[in-house]
Amino acid sequence: MRNAVIGCILASTALAGWAPAMAQESQNSDDGIGEIVVTAQKRAENIQDVPIAISAVGSEFLESRGINSIDALGTIAPNVKIERAPSNKTISQIAIRGSVTINPAVTWEPAVGLYLDGVYIAKAQGSIFDVADLERVEVLRGPQGTLYGRNALAGAINLVTRKPSGEFGGSAEASYGNFNYRRGKATLDLPAFGPFSVKLSGQMQKRDGFVKVEPNPFPQAFLARPTSVKDLGNLNTHSAMAQVRFKPEGNFTADYQFDYSRHNQRTDFSQLISVLPNNLFTNPAIFSTIAPLGLYANPDRQNRASVDGNPLYEKSRTYGHSLTLSLDLGAATLKSITAYRDLRWQDSADLDGSPLDIAQTQRDTSFHAWSQEVQLTGAAMDDRLTYVTGAFYYKEKAETLGPQRFFGFLNQLGAPGAADLQSDYGSHTRALALYAQLDYKLTDALKLTLGGRYTNEKKDIRRSFAVGTPRTVLFNLPYGGVPDAKFNNFSPTVTLSYAASDDINLYGRWARGYKSGGFNGETDVAGLIGRPFSCTTAPGSTSELCTPYRPEKVDSYEVGVKTRLADGKLIFNVAGFWDEHKDIQLSVFTAQGAAASVVLNAAAARIRGLEFEAVARPVDNITINGSLAILDADYGSFIDGGIDVSNNRAFPHTPKATAALGFDWRLLQGDWGKVSLTGDWNHVSSYYTFPFALTGNPAAQTIAGNTKSKGRDIINMNLRLSDFDLGGAKGEFSLWVRNLTKEDSPSNFIDFGPGFGGLTLGYFPDPRTWGATLGVRF
Repeated sequence: MRNAVIGCILASTALAGWAPAMAQESQNSDDGIGEIVVTAQKRAENIQDVPIAISAVGSEFLESRGINSIDALGTIAPNVKIERAPSNKTISQIAIRGSVTINPAVTWEPAVGLYLDGVYIAKAQGSIFDVADLERVEVLRGPQGTLYGRNALAGAINLVTRKPSGEFGGSAEASYGNFNYRRGKATLDLPAFGPFSVKLSGQMQKRDGFVKVEPNPFPQAFLARPTSVKDLGNLNTHSAMAQVRFKPEGNFTADYQFDYSRHNQRTDFSQLISVLPNNLFTNPAIFSTIAPLGLYANPDRQNRASVDGNPLYEKSRTYGHSLTLSLDLGAATLKSITAYRDLRWQDSADLDGSPLDIAQTQRDTSFHAWSQEVQLTGAAMDDRLTYVTGAFYYKEKAETLGPQRFFGFLNQLGAPGAADLQSDYGSHTRALALYAQLDYKLTDALKLTLGGRYTNEKKDIRRSFAVGTPRTVLFNLPYGGVPDAKFNNFSPTVTLSYAASDDINLYGRWARGYKSGGFNGETDVAGLIGRPFSCTTAPGSTSELCTPYRPEKVDSYEVGVKTRLADGKLIFNVAGFWDEHKDIQLSVFTAQGAAASVVLNAAAARIRGLEFEAVARPVDNITINGSLAILDADYGSFIDGGIDVSNNRAFPHTPKATAALGFDWRLLQGDWGKVSLTGDWNHVSSYYTFPFALTGNPAAQTIAGNTKSKGRDIINMNLRLSDFDLGGAKGEFSLWVRNLTKEDSPSNFIDFGPGFGGLTLGYFPDPRTWGATLGVRF
């Protein structure tokens, strides 16, 4: 059925791709699809002239779909997949072209660079936050190391907010939906006073949980630990932004921005999908503790559940200050971006999907970062040469405290085996980079781009492990206890682009991507307890605390064509890429000690694919968008225990096909306003979520197929009446539905492995939600 649907898309849209921002611009253009300007290469350019694979969406598209955070952006570009991390709504897993960071620990770096108005958002924890007034979102695919630096190995996402205009205006809207969903959103643009302009924006969202908590229905109720939680997966967020622009007479501009976002809600339900069959248990102790969980296992989505533990929560508070100074020098522009980001993130989760006191974990993260970037952009030689050059300094501190409790119900039985642990880690990072990119027109049609970035960085680690109540410290490695990890990297890029005509641009590109190495804060230290620790003698010399994992690198080869056809009524773009990865950083969850993981630089891989993007406007009142992406990933080598197991390991979060189809249909229009219908369909084929073995003995090793997602098909629709008079202002009323067809296949998992009885948890997409929104603009 899914193949038939894709076939229909190919036939009806001629392999149409996805460029919704341009689609939105087209609604205001009588002679075809309007242009959109992006700043992906640190200067304003028409998106069709940028010789990289880039997709962008504008404010009208974002508002009509209710998009205000990155977890809803996975549909806007091919080969881009965005998931929420297991049990959490504020941690992202962003995969672009098969590259992803699974583990959200703060000692890990993401594979995709995330930027808010030019400021780097460094960690996955707290990366899903609300922004009330986005002007544009840009998604760049492929390595962006030259201009975006370390950890843009797979690509970059730019969130661009609307700036103060100096003219009075604003908007307000209120929404209500099922599950008692409420949202309020407002923006206020104040009139200029002297050289100052100010804009304020904010948003709040609340919703009841998708899963209702009820008493334990099974005979083991006497083992259950009571909870006061009424539901799971609720929503409770507040965000605000204040922007001040100072623009005196002349060529100087200063923009100050403060953003704040707070989430105070309960974790998503960790639904127990399965445990090992009784005949596969080899450890009697594990069998006696895990086998009873089989009563609670259910592979189908549940809307009622029994859990244990107090409290259960997810809390995220993030804020940032930034100051951007810009000086127009005539032939060049000098820019300074100074930023400070601060995060406090906490969660407490029941990780066994039952009322039994078996697995409960907590994380308490504190993080702050300071960055300074200086850019110089300009043109020379009668604009035949354009350039971007700059320097970037970054410094961060991250700490995570990790109380954990396993098999606590054994205490109720008077039996040994319960574990009450404290697993903590922290790190410092300092990075310095210099970069430059030159674009030179060899002829009026042929352009050569050369770029490079040099990065120097240093990291350290602290690690501690304690047990019992009160805590008894068994292992404590302070900062400075091991040599710092130091990395140097040069990431070049070469692009040749050719304007075959005003409407056809071709390009070829080679770029090198780089993701930082570092220390594994979650490494198991059980073997280091009770003996002197040293990096020069065993067992310390073989510990991940003494041998930092190496940076991951990729050489990416890409060709593409961007076209504007049918008198501007069709935009059709194609990109093909071949990526050679080495030292792929793979986090493998072991469930040993305190829910530890190991980091493997075990793999080299070839990832290749095709991407089709377009937007068509067959008639003035209808715009059709779509995308199709094909992805093929193959390990060249995967060394595990000294053996190459590349033919028996899964590629995580790498669906072979993704597709999207959308439309904007203006049904009616008059002096009274207009009625529009929008619809979006997003398809993701099946994918694995961990780099586990494809085949093997499930009693001895974790099997990837146990946590394989079937993929998904999500349909969202919106019927909107807009631009009607509302007391001198413009009103808007919309009815919307998301996940219309009730897609209910799990999108993410946790597998504790055979050492923990094969306990496997599943996490589902949001169920069907619907509601209404009333808004006003003035």
